[in-house]
Amino acid sequence: MKVPSSELRIQICKCIVDFYHAEPPKKHITGYQQASSSYKIQMAEVGGLAKTMVQSLALLDNQLVEKLWVLKALQHLSTSEANCTLMMQAQAASSICAHLNDPDPSGQLLFRSSEILWNLLEKSSKEEIIQQLSNLECLLALKEIFKNLFMRGFRHYDRQLRNDILVITTIIAQNPEAPMIECGFTRDLILFATFNEVKSQNPLVKGLKLSNSYEDFELKKLLFNIIVILCKDLPTVQLLIDGKVVLALFTYVKKPEKHKIIEWSAAQYEELQLHAIATLSSVAPLLIEEYMLCQGNARILAFLEWCESEDSFFSHGNSFHGTGGRGNKFAHMRYTLRLLRAMVYLQDETVNNDLCEKGTIQQLIGIFKNTISKSNDKEEAIVLEIQSDILLILSGLCEHNIPRKEIFGTEGVDVILHVLKTDPKKFQSGLGYIVLLFSTLDSIWCCILGCYPSEDYFLEKEGIFLLLDLLALNQKKFCNLILGIMVEFCDNPKTTVHVNSWRGKKDQTAASLLIKLWRKEEKELGVKRDKHGKIIDTKKPLFTSFQEEQNIMPLPADCPTVAVMDVAENIRAKIYAVLGKLDFENLPGLSAEDFVTLCIIHRYLDFKIGEIWNEIYEEIKLEKLRPVTTDKNILEAITTASENIGKMVASLQSEMIESQARQDVQNEQRVYAKIQATHKQRDLANKSWENFLARTSNAKTLKKAKRLQEKAIESSRYNERPPNAIFHQTEIKGLNTTVPSGRVVTLESTPARLVGGPLADTDIALKKLPIRGGALQRVKTVKIVDEPKKNVLT
Repeated sequence: MKVPSSELRIQICKCIVDFYHAEPPKKHITGYQQASSSYKIQMAEVGGLAKTMVQSLALLDNQLVEKLWVLKALQHLSTSEANCTLMMQAQAASSICAHLNDPDPSGQLLFRSSEILWNLLEKSSKEEIIQQLSNLECLLALKEIFKNLFMRGFRHYDRQLRNDILVITTIIAQNPEAPMIECGFTRDLILFATFNEVKSQNPLVKGLKLSNSYEDFELKKLLFNIIVILCKDLPTVQLLIDGKVVLALFTYVKKPEKHKIIEWSAAQYEELQLHAIATLSSVAPLLIEEYMLCQGNARILAFLEWCESEDSFFSHGNSFHGTGGRGNKFAHMRYTLRLLRAMVYLQDETVNNDLCEKGTIQQLIGIFKNTISKSNDKEEAIVLEIQSDILLILSGLCEHNIPRKEIFGTEGVDVILHVLKTDPKKFQSGLGYIVLLFSTLDSIWCCILGCYPSEDYFLEKEGIFLLLDLLALNQKKFCNLILGIMVEFCDNPKTTVHVNSWRGKKDQTAASLLIKLWRKEEKELGVKRDKHGKIIDTKKPLFTSFQEEQNIMPLPADCPTVAVMDVAENIRAKIYAVLGKLDFENLPGLSAEDFVTLCIIHRYLDFKIGEIWNEIYEEIKLEKLRPVTTDKNILEAITTASENIGKMVASLQSEMIESQARQDVQNEQRVYAKIQATHKQRDLANKSWENFLARTSNAKTLKKAKRLQEKAIESSRYNERPPNAIFHQTEIKGLNTTVPSGRVVTLESTPARLVGGPLADTDIALKKLPIRGGALQRVKTVKIVDEPKKNVLT
């Protein structure tokens, strides 16, 4: 390529191109075999051919034909990742991009160069290519090419190439170091993005108009997209103000006007409308003054009112932004709420006061209620997102503002209660229920807590019960937040009764649930406890495995130590606070294991204070400082007192464990005594039955039993009878029975269930009850004590 021969250079390039478009040989040469195309391409990669061809571009500045052939060869070579890496190393991106604007009547230079740049971005290090293109020379070339194509391109090919150049520019603009402002490209892009909506006298756009062709439609979306990227660079803000970007974007935040001729089709306008609102979410928070001058709040609320209305409107839902909004206005509502959320979370009082004065809180609550009634399974995901955004906006408006919390009122509390009653199984569905739950918990914190009427209404509607039901699910991701809400709610004196009244599965109480969560948390943190939950190390009763691994090191006074950070990083402090407000002494429904754990929880603050003092003492030792005698004595006294508390708690736990063991033994003995009594009663019943069977089977046994019965009756009577008393005979002489008998006696033979009978196989038999109860049964054999006499009276 260094040989100054145009024919030679072109022939080399043709040979490289033929690697990718090989034709079968016209004639076969004896003794030789043609190399395959894949082999040639592989050898080109191994030999670094692509790098050499990039370097040869510097030799062809004023030789257009040869340069075009080299670019054609590079275009083919750039289809391989290995070649793209070699080209990147040779700085191909910057050398090619810098000459994009070179004169070329054929147009091939721009086409092939853009194709090579695309391949480099896709098949080599994207970050490195962006870095190579982020210089003034390259951006000026891109700017001039884009302006020329934008203003003078009329062919389909020109429009496609224009859009490709804009995409490459968008990728470069992601690099904050790219001199987009310095080269004037940013100002021109903002002008091109807004000239349709905001009239401009700039000669660049005078008489310029976009058609509704697909390429121009894509251009409009790409311009919106690059504005979002450019606004991340704060110096761009002034250019956005000068270009009236907020005003231009707000022209889309309105309901579609019927019978109005517009340059876009209905589907195109809908997609641009959604894209403009999404762009506003990024731009408007940077331009608050322009937002207020455009009456942004009023426009958004009016548009939300249209989104909620029953106006006939068919949404196409074709675009990325229109997902889930086909045939409805949910997509419009979703992006409008995102814009409103972005403005509210700036915490700008001017914006938020204006919103509240316009009745935003009541309007959002009404929208939430309507989404509940309108939603269906197909739109569930987008509806959940809308509901989450509404609750987040309400939280941002009401936080730290009691009058706004009062406006939120009972209607808002009802909305929150509706979400809390959601089936817990749905939290695992992945459709956004977890996000909605977090938004709801945040709104409880920001919209209810601190406003006593709302707190009382929440308690009255069993809101605390719903929170405890969620806590009982034992989901770590929201336990911390729920416990924080519980701590704040317990400041209300009415809360304690509700918490103590709650019952979970297996009649579990709130106190038992909280202690169970404490044990689970300590197990996960690796706190040392024995099998009964008793303290092992009285010097460090709360130490986690992480604290054990971390060596104590001196820190500045404004840096929290590991012991202090531990308070915020787990739920133990919140559980201690809740149980403390419930009163440690009167907690219902606790087991012995719970009481053992409760001893530790009760002394959590004392243990934590001792832990921090111990850290202070250790830091003093590490810094080789010697405290004065008084301070040293005080430090030692504090650490000793903390250890004594640990020993006292451990001793109390031991007593509880021993007491429970004794109680368990007593309970076991009672159970055994009950079992013995049951067996004894069963033996007596069996013996009674055997006696009964013997009496009915053997006449001698029956007579003997009769004599014993008569003797017992006679011995129970008074020996001395009162004078003039009339004696009534209560017995019938001659009866061989051992049961009390009257003047009328019912005769029965041996029970039919033992010997069967003529009616044993009939339905009538089922209506008669045997002597000992139950249905009649037929038995195959009966054990008889002695030969029975028929029709023996019993």
